[in-house]
Amino acid sequence: MSEPFVEILGVTKRYGSGTRATLALSELTLQIHRGEFLSLMGPSGSGKTTLLNLIAGLDAPNDGRVLLQGQDLSVLADHELADLRLRTIGFVFQAFNLIPALTVDENLRWPLEFHGYSRSEVRRRITEALARVGIDESGRRYPGELSGGEQQRVAIARAIATGPSLLLADEPTGNLDSHTGQRILDLLRSLNQSEGVTVLMVTHNVLAATYGDRTVELQDGRVVRDVRTPPVAIRAAAESDS
Repeated sequence: MSEPFVEILGVTKRYGSGTRATLALSELTLQIHRGEFLSLMGPSGSGKTTLLNLIAGLDAPNDGRVLLQGQDLSVLADHELADLRLRTIGFVFQAFNLIPALTVDENLRWPLEFHGYSRSEVRRRITEALARVGIDESGRRYPGELSGGEQQRVAIARAIATGPSLLLADEPTGNLDSHTGQRILDLLRSLNQSEGVTVLMVTHNVLAATYGDRTVELQDGRVVRDVRTPPVAIRAAAESDS
């Protein structure tokens, strides 16, 4: 097993205070290894999205520590966290989160410009990322002119164009039909296997979860199950029976 890429060490997260406080995570400990594809499951309110936000440094725990590549996020200033997110983490959201007033090209362009890449490098990365997700000749179109599946693939292209080491995907197939959802899952798996990108995917779909190497289930802010995912042959059998 490779070295831990993400370490969650005794993390507790509460929202609110006093008797109105809501416990999102409770003394949670979890390791995600470099190059791993981890599927995160659990009912609504189990703490899945909270965990993603903590790993991304968008929120901070009340107790415990979150380490990314051995770096304790609690000691980083806001600008250091923003730089870490920009250079290390890619986000894929269920709602796509594309900017509707920008073209496909422009949606991919602005994170790359924040990186400080040259104009030619920005163009190369945009072209390469769109090709990876199978989107052709859509650079001048707006998100509203694309299907849901195309928008999600553009969102993935934006996430991978910067070359992240960690991809956080929050219900990336939740708004898609089964055929398009499978294409997205195949793409995430390909990125993991061919590029070595560490993937953490939140999903409610048991079949989608089998695309990962490992499945962790949360309930009431705690890990209640942590198992290696069945091999591809078992997944194929499950698909044929469905």
